[in-house]
Amino acid sequence: MSALLDLEQLTLDGAPAAPPTLLRAGRAVVAGKSSAAGRPSKPVRRDPHTPTGRMEVVRWLRVVAPPDWSAKVSGHSWCRCGYDRTAIGRAAVQQLVQDHTDHRAHCPLLDGGEGSLAA
Repeated sequence: MSALLDLEQLTLDGAPAAPPTLLRAGRAVVAGKSSAAGRPSKPVRRDPHTPTGRMEVVRWLRVVAPPDWSAKVSGHSWCRCGYDRTAIGRAAVQQLVQDHTDHRAHCPLLDGGEGSLAA
């Protein structure tokens, strides 16, 4: 009876059933509940209008603060108008950040639109 198929292996259409798959032992991957469940997938913009003027970077501020508390902090602030300052040490870098912020009001390249306090 080796030529005859066992009746339990036949499906409704007469073809032999697929062999049963063996489950592999391993770690199951279960999708956790996302913290973003129920929220829109894209952030909602408050003002969907595109800016009318061309926006270019005018000023830069770079602060390097190593994770070691005893290491020196340094900073560099520069602008396309020629403003260029550097500082080393915590107090000097804090003053550099303040000067960088104050430069926005006096920079000749800012025309009053992006952050100029001239108006």
